[in-house]
Order: sequence, then C-alpha cells, then structure tokens
Amino acid sequence: MGSRKKLHERKIQPLNLYILFHLNLSYSSIEEEQRPEVITHCYHPLLDLAEEHDIPIGVELTGWTLRAIKALDPAWVRRLYSLLHAGRCELVGSGYTQMVGPLVPWEVNLWNQTLGLEVYAELLDIRPQLALVNEMAYSSGMVDLYRDAGYRGIVMDGDNIRLALDIIEPDALPSHATSGRNRIPVLWSDSILFQKFQRYAHGDIGADDYLGYFRTRAVKTGARPLPIYCNDAEIFDFRPGRFREEARLQQRIEWQRITQLLLLLRHREDAVWLSPSQALDAALRANEGCIPTRSLCSAHQPLPVKKQAKYNISRWAISGRDDLWLNSLCHRLYRSLAGTPLGLDKAKKRQLCELWASDLRTHITERRWEQAIRQARRLAEELKVDLSPPASETVSANNATERDLQAAGFRVRRDAEDIYLRIDTDALQLVLNLRRGLTLHSLAFRAHGFTPLVGTLPHGYFHSIELGADFYCLGVIIEKIIERHRVTDLERVTPGFSLDGNKLTISAEIVTPGGPIQKTLHLVPNEEELGLTTAFPGWSRPDGTVRVGTLTLLPEAFDGFLRVETVNGGPDTECFDLKQECLHPLSASNLVSCRSGLGSTDGWLRIGDAKRGIEVSWDPADCAAFPMLYHKPCPPGALTRVHFSLGEIDETFRSGGNELPALRQRFRPWLTTALKDGG
Repeated sequence: MGSRKKLHERKIQPLNLYILFHLNLSYSSIEEEQRPEVITHCYHPLLDLAEEHDIPIGVELTGWTLRAIKALDPAWVRRLYSLLHAGRCELVGSGYTQMVGPLVPWEVNLWNQTLGLEVYAELLDIRPQLALVNEMAYSSGMVDLYRDAGYRGIVMDGDNIRLALDIIEPDALPSHATSGRNRIPVLWSDSILFQKFQRYAHGDIGADDYLGYFRTRAVKTGARPLPIYCNDAEIFDFRPGRFREEARLQQRIEWQRITQLLLLLRHREDAVWLSPSQALDAALRANEGCIPTRSLCSAHQPLPVKKQAKYNISRWAISGRDDLWLNSLCHRLYRSLAGTPLGLDKAKKRQLCELWASDLRTHITERRWEQAIRQARRLAEELKVDLSPPASETVSANNATERDLQAAGFRVRRDAEDIYLRIDTDALQLVLNLRRGLTLHSLAFRAHGFTPLVGTLPHGYFHSIELGADFYCLGVIIEKIIERHRVTDLERVTPGFSLDGNKLTISAEIVTPGGPIQKTLHLVPNEEELGLTTAFPGWSRPDGTVRVGTLTLLPEAFDGFLRVETVNGGPDTECFDLKQECLHPLSASNLVSCRSGLGSTDGWLRIGDAKRGIEVSWDPADCAAFPMLYHKPCPPGALTRVHFSLGEIDETFRSGGNELPALRQRFRPWLTTALKDGG
C-alpha cells in the first residue's frame, strides 16, 4: 500500500505513459506461410487499441514489413493510414529493413533509411518524426544517421546505457545523445518494464504483481513518461518459436489482457496515455536544464543493446547460422555498389539491405536461411561478385638464405637456444617466438623510436595469480565447446623464408587435431608495416569460439590512459577511453561466450595513449572479424588485449556453415594528434 499511497500523493503532475509496438513480418523464426496468421492475430488487435480505446500507440515497422502487409492484407494498411491521419496513433520509423547499424557501413545505413522513408511516403503518405534504433543496437554514429535522415528524435533502451555511463537511476539518463558533430533527443525505453508487461500478457504474473512493480516505478518517474512497452507485437496471441522456453500459448486472450491492463492504468492509476512524440516532448520539458547531453557509449559498453548481458551485439556479428560468412559477403556486395547515387541500381541496394537485415542472423529457420543464400547468390551473380573468399596463401618453401635476406635489407638473428627469431630493418624490429607458433615476442617501429608497443607478457609479469599465465601476441585460440577441447597455434615451428623482390615472407604451418593452421608474415625493408595472414585450410566452422591475431599491449610502453578509435556504422571515428575494466571476451553465461565488441565497419582500429599507438586493419569483405577489447588493471600495469573473433557461441548459434576464412591483418604505427603536433 505504501507505493500506492505515494502514487496518489504525487498529484501535482499527471502520470504520463507511452507504449510502442515493433512489427516485423521478417521475424527470424516465422515462416512465410505464417505471416497472414501474424497479421490476423497480432497486428489487427494492435490497431484496436487505438481505434476502440483511444490509446495513441506507437507503431514501428520497416518499409519491407509495410510492403509485405500491403500484399497480404491491404485492409490493415488502410486502417493504419486512417488512424495515423486522424492523429490516433503514431508511425515510428525503422528503415527499409531492420538492420543493425553499428555493424554496417555508413553508406548502406543511409540507403536503408532513405529507402524506408520512401515506402512510408508511398503507402502511408507520412514521414515519421521519431525512429526506433534497430534492435536497440546503438553506436554514436547512429546519431548522425538519424539526424541526416531527417528524424527529430530516437527511441532507445536505457538499461545498458546506464551501465555504459555508470548511472544508477533510470530518471538520470541524459535527454540527448551526441556523436560529436550532432545531437538528438532520446525517448527512453526500459527492458525491465517491457519484460514485466510481457509476463503479465502471457499470464506468468497477475495484475496485482504487475501493478506493484509499476507503482514503484511511477513514484520515481516525476514528469518523465514511463515506457510501458517498446518491443515485439508478434509474441501476443502467437508464438514465433524462437526457443523451447518460450511461454506456451494456452488460449488467445493476450490482447484482451493487454487491453484490460492499459485501461486499468488509465482509470485506476489516473495515467495519461501519450503518443511517442508527445512523450518525448514531456521528457524534454522534465529534463530541461537538468541533465546534460552525453555520449551514450563507453569502452565496456561500446555498442549497447537492449535486455540483459547474454543479449549483446555479437549475436548479429559472429554467431547464428553463419553470420561471419554472410556479413563478409554483404561487405563484398557493397563494394560493387559503393559511391553510386541511390537512384542507380536502387533495386540491388534494396536487396543488399534485405541481406543485411538482423533477422537472417539470429533464429532464422532453415528454409528461410536457404532462401537467403539463394538471394545472395543471385545478387552476387548480377553484380559479378565472387561468392568465395580469397584463397589461402601457399606456405612458402625455405628458398631464401640469410645472406639473401641480408642483401635485401633484412638483418636476421637467432638467440643461442633457437627460441627467438629477430628480424630488423631500417623501419621496424620484429622478434618472433619459434617455440610458440610464430607468436610475436615484440614489435617496434621507427616512428616510435623503436620502443616495442606490442608483444608477449610472460608468466609472472603480473602480481596476481588471476593473471598468472603467458599472454601471447598474434596467436590463435579455438575452443570447441561441445567437445570440450582447445586448439592453439603454440607449437614449435621451423619457418620458411621467401623473397619476392624486396618483400620478405615468413611462413609456418602448425598441425593440430582440428586441421592445419597456416601463418604467414610479410614485411618490406623501408616500410613501417607488418602483415599477418592466419588461415585454416579445410576447416569447417567450429562449434565454439575462434579468436585470431590477438594483439597484446606492453604496459611499460605507455603513459596514462589508453584509448581506442574505430568506426561503428557512422561517418566518423568513435573514441573510447580505457579508464576502467573492459571485458568483452569473457562469457556472459554458460551459453553466451562473450559480452560485447566493436563494429569496426571500415575494417580498422587504433589503440594507444596520448602520444603513440598501433593501428590494425583488415578487409571485412574477406573476413568480417569481430574485435573485442580486454582491459584489466593489475600491478605493475594492466593487461590490455584486442581479440579478433571469427566465431562466438550463443542461443542463436547453429552448427554448419561455410569453411572458416583466413584473416589478413596489417599493423602500422599510429601517431596520435598530440605527438604529431609536437606534444
């Protein structure tokens, strides 16, 4: 009764609520023949809320879904049109497809938004003012995207933003998000509130339990509107069949329960239902002069999404039926369309957006996956794009002597025990570990005064047993979860050397129970660049994690805080300061192998301090690797690593897929602005 009493004591201002439903006929686990059933049992009852009960719902759907509904049930589109133009509900934008923006190049993101707006104008004669961030997967670059597309504001889940910004209370979230060059108002949604709503609708909790939680939140919200629900419409009076634990549909009364609850909130709790745009206006008035504009990301949450940690950006990047293959192919297809006006090859760009849709990357059914593969093959054929990734490099024979290398500008030495191989040029100094699969003992560039920035941290370096291991650089770790077996490249090798002009290739093959791992390094005497190719010829996609080319920083080479720079689906570089623990590669649960990562949609990232660092680049059209940061302070410094994942595990993972691709990395010195300016 305490919270009920407090709720009635707050009568100095109305209790504002809003509700928004996400409609998606491309839902991953729904077969095509089920779509009419979804429209009948989910989408028509949704419009009843506005039509019969004057609840100004938000309706968010992609241009693709709107077209699909029009083809199957034109009457529904006519109903929506009438309600929108009568001001009884509000269209919230999405794009042409539901695309995870932080994992997609900027230009494709822009195409997707423009194509979606064209469909809204064509079928509904309306331009939405708000956009829901697709899959609630956010990066700072999304601010620029939605601003450039003409949106007034965005809807984004606040729970993981609070984790990113170390904010405890929901009502302390900032009113605007910033990218650096743009800012945009944010209407906040809430994972716990929407999950409570789902549980009530499914009959897992009763109205009294729901209202008990609702009142605890209502007391704290002040004039800021409460987001009662901002999620899928297809889970009420229908079950998409994503997983076994999905609540069983007993009888079709869930929309009836929803209607009863929304009316109960209006009449018993004296709540006022607002449209999403009205809710944003109310939130901005409540926040005026109180909470500053902020970036919504941090190093430990660089790409926040909705819900709990087990649900993170990796599910669309590197898991599913074969996200790595599909994302790499999409990058390859994009290359042939890049830089052209939208009107040129518009149909092909629309198809590319369909192939980059999030639904193909999670619980997609086998039939729809096979259909997507056929669509990808047709588009690749039309664009004359090779579906196959580049062939693995041949491991070189030992056809160059040390005298040949000396003549080409390479100084080669081995230690007395033949553990380390050192190669110096006028531009870099490289030390490789022959006992550990050509892992990098140290790498130093001329631009850094030949101070090594990356290399191996030996067992005993850190003062805690928690980090009591060797931390190698540029190694491979494959963990096969089902087999409970780990494969590494940490074996004795006898490298081969070959010269092509003045380009030196050092190569070795490590034989493992899972198949051969081939490592090839490239360097040229006067160039400050080291190339590394890690290949897995004949490897099928493992049922587990695959982490390749891991970069390990040497703490003594840096002063002060480290920072990471990359691009996550936007037009500009995003920067993240490593001022606290950042543990992306650690498992979120026994079934989810990592916690977060970076989009790096342009295929590069940089890491260093205020003076110097290292840049690593790769081609996502060959291998759309998923970078993950690990940073853990521990005397005498910190363990800081960048892992490049070719495979992670979560509940969307399915066995099978294509052959594991090679990852080709290039490492160069990075001079930060301070050093280039003489700082």
